[in-house]
Amino acid sequence: MTQTYYPGREFVQEYMPDQIQHRKQIADALNNTIKGRLNGTMSVTLDALVSTTTIYDARISLSTVPIFSPATANAAAEIAAGGLYFALNAGECVAHHANNSQTDRTFQVVLIG
Repeated sequence: MTQTYYPGREFVQEYMPDQIQHRKQIADALNNTIKGRLNGTMSVTLDALVSTTTIYDARISLSTVPIFSPATANAAAEIAAGGLYFALNAGECVAHHANNSQTDRTFQVVLIG
């Protein structure tokens, strides 16, 4: 499995002695959210010659909804075949898929929740 995590923005600290700097962090985080920069994406390529690919990411929980958007023709065919589904655990998502030799089933993934 090839997984690319795009390191995102730093978390806003809950408390900072410098209130002006703290408000700036909050404003930056809110402005990034308004611009659609939610820090919840990655690129994943399904493993070849197996029927599951495990994606590890601390942002994944039991309530996460992974949204897979195909980035290659073989990834689109995987979606069209209807066999792609997911099992979630804390910190990981197991993608169940066709077992074939294709090495370019690449998806852009959005993690919600």
